[in-house]
Amino acid sequence: MDKYVSWMATLRLFSGSAEIIAALIMLRLNQVDKALAVNSGLALVGPTILLLTTAIGLTGMAQQLSWSKLGWVGCGVAFLLIGILKK
Repeated sequence: MDKYVSWMATLRLFSGSAEIIAALIMLRLNQVDKALAVNSGLALVGPTILLLTTAIGLTGMAQQLSWSKLGWVGCGVAFLLIGILKK
């Protein structure tokens, strides 16, 4: 198995597990204000996992892609982050 794919999958499993645990915590707390606080914490996990998995994937593909293609991928990631993080 490709080590880059296994790292990407591991990060996604971690992210999914964090989402499920957060949902269970919200149910356990049973209060909107506390559930919103837990949900706000997840706002940091999503973009972080996105950046890490993209970086790992690009590292694994760096030898196969030309510099111009890597530049286009970088622009796409930048646009995603702008769309996610801009208020």
